[in-house]
Amino acid sequence: MTLETMPLSKALNAGLRKAMEDDPKVLLMGEDIGKLGGVFRVTEHLQRDFGDRRVLDTPLAESGIVGTAIGLAMTGFRPVIEIQFDGFVFPAFDQITTQLAKLTNRHEGALSMPIVIRIPYGGHIGAVEHHQESPEAYFAHTPGLRVVSPSTPNDAYWMMQEAIASNDPVIFMEPKSRYWVKGEVELDASAVPLHASRVVRTGSDVTLVGHGAMVTTLLQAAALAEAEGTSCEVVDVRSLSPIDYEPILNSVRKTGRMVYVQEAQGFTSIGSEVAATVMERAFYALEAPVLRVSGYDTPFPPAKLEGAYLPDADRILEAVDRSLAY
Repeated sequence: MTLETMPLSKALNAGLRKAMEDDPKVLLMGEDIGKLGGVFRVTEHLQRDFGDRRVLDTPLAESGIVGTAIGLAMTGFRPVIEIQFDGFVFPAFDQITTQLAKLTNRHEGALSMPIVIRIPYGGHIGAVEHHQESPEAYFAHTPGLRVVSPSTPNDAYWMMQEAIASNDPVIFMEPKSRYWVKGEVELDASAVPLHASRVVRTGSDVTLVGHGAMVTTLLQAAALAEAEGTSCEVVDVRSLSPIDYEPILNSVRKTGRMVYVQEAQGFTSIGSEVAATVMERAFYALEAPVLRVSGYDTPFPPAKLEGAYLPDADRILEAVDRSLAY
């Protein structure tokens, strides 16, 4: 097994590079992704190595970028789009939800839309308005779109390649606060299926579930809980649409308790959906209500207040204590 340690941003870069080497129909599009290599340098050196006909710097027009990618996909290409920041995706929302998501169904399956839309999302970087949002539920709510979010460099490397290989459109949510955090990447291993949830820490008392950057926070909370005598199992959802429920349900049947944690607002969110499904499918295994810890139901605050807005280990442990108190 070949292991290499790299930050998540470089793992994404390596995944993109491998996909471009394997398939000449893969091309990249986005604002400042060429010579600059993207704001977060995820596409660094790819234009140098593959040329400006496969790594295209686009105008600042997200709707136009998505519309162009749809046309390219119709002619056999596999475009990968970068949306520079999460809050910038909304000018393209109509193209994504009313065109891209529906075209395959509109053509009764005869037309594929192999497009990946990369969206850096979430907080923890002290940015300004429109640069720290969590819009994943909008896309998971839309039939015809697949939505995934890696939490580790290894997942980033493999999930990017699997997303590009998909014949359906994939919204690829990249937790920007994890871009610079290093981890081991198995360069020649078998990939975990794109839409598989995964237990990343075993435990017996409470199941902690989340996605993206929150998985690291869950692991931190689980370590603190263990020091206090509570055993927490941690499940990384990885795929937000479709959701692989079996690892979650199996864990809940073992522990009898569950807490879902997310950066996004709690109202009508991924956490809401998972909580409802667990209540439906594992009700008799539950010893306490499913609890949620999330961002608050307000716009994302100024950077100096993000620490009070985003879930942290203390808020998770408080929910664990409430769950155990039932």
